[in-house]
Amino acid sequence: MQQEVIIVGGGMVGLSLSLMLAKQNIAVKLLEAIKYPNYDDANLAPYHSSFDARNSALSRRSVQIYQELGLWDSLQEHATPILQVHITEQGSFGKARLTAEQEKVESFGQVIENAWLGRVLLTQVLKEKNIELIDGVNVTSLTQDENSAHIEAERNGEKLSLNAKLVIAADGRDSFCRKALGIGASVHDYDQVAIVTTVQTSKPHTHIGFERFSELGPLALLPLPGEYRRSVVWPVKKGTEDEWLGDENDQHFLDALQETYGDRAGKFQKTGKRFCFPLSQVLAEKQAVGRVVLMGNAAHTIHPVAGQGFNLCMRDAYVLVRYLKDQLAKSADLGEPSMLLDYEKSRLTDQQRVIKFCDSVVRGFSNQNPFLKFIRNTGLVAFDVIPGIKPLVANYAMGLKA
Repeated sequence: MQQEVIIVGGGMVGLSLSLMLAKQNIAVKLLEAIKYPNYDDANLAPYHSSFDARNSALSRRSVQIYQELGLWDSLQEHATPILQVHITEQGSFGKARLTAEQEKVESFGQVIENAWLGRVLLTQVLKEKNIELIDGVNVTSLTQDENSAHIEAERNGEKLSLNAKLVIAADGRDSFCRKALGIGASVHDYDQVAIVTTVQTSKPHTHIGFERFSELGPLALLPLPGEYRRSVVWPVKKGTEDEWLGDENDQHFLDALQETYGDRAGKFQKTGKRFCFPLSQVLAEKQAVGRVVLMGNAAHTIHPVAGQGFNLCMRDAYVLVRYLKDQLAKSADLGEPSMLLDYEKSRLTDQQRVIKFCDSVVRGFSNQNPFLKFIRNTGLVAFDVIPGIKPLVANYAMGLKA
């Protein structure tokens, strides 16, 4: 008899994980609180709560996972490779540069708009016979006993009772499932919001990703499909976001980008609508309890400064599926608590390394003390010239040493 898994949360992680499980002939019930958009127009990707204005820089490892799922050809149409990465600090001497050619890789990763990533994933999920998608459903209870996990939910006034050997909670930073299980979480508010948009520049992006540390916040400028389109992710101090949002502030925003970047991208000519997202670090105290495992932002929400959050979640999902595949081979219980604890333990080193790195970068570059600025710029110079450092960092960033 085919074993079934319930995934709570149909964002990018939940959709990707459901496809990984279906490929192993595991039946999946995928529950999502928000109704998915209609994709009537083949040329549009409407926003959804999980597929919004943000972009994802997919690491080489994430690209490899989508290749294994047979999805990369469809995703590649909407993705742009990063061939160089430039890291600088405004008003300082330090700079570092990574090039794919020098590191002997095809690219460091691929940038894709979340709206298109979500559309491609959802389209594939709807074709998959092993996945039952239930959207517009509100989970009201999660309990478990020795043999099963139990979910109570509501959909259009109808009550649903669902049971499975394994429940995967991928229901976001404020996870209902995490709270229902009594799992605590440490929370650090960065006192920042990320301003996110797309801009057009007079110079082509030539597949270069910029990370520019400024007094306002760490500004990322990444290449998008279309020679002159770039994505902007700019964490700024919470409470200042109104200065950057709204059509009336378009020119003010473009002028601030110009002042921060100089002429590296040419002239910032147009900006799309800006959106803002609060930034915090939320780390679950446990990721596996009984027959339930936390996944995605429910397990760890981190700062977007290095673009590692989604890629870390993809590696988590991939490893979990490997453990479940081993269970299937033994005709064993997919929700066996000891196996889930082994999975959790296996992921801690990679997770802690990425979490610590991202947090250290944010804290380190947020301090404008002149001495600390000198130290970190000296570090950027050292990174750029000392042999052996770049390949090590590049491999970690690409997810190849996890």
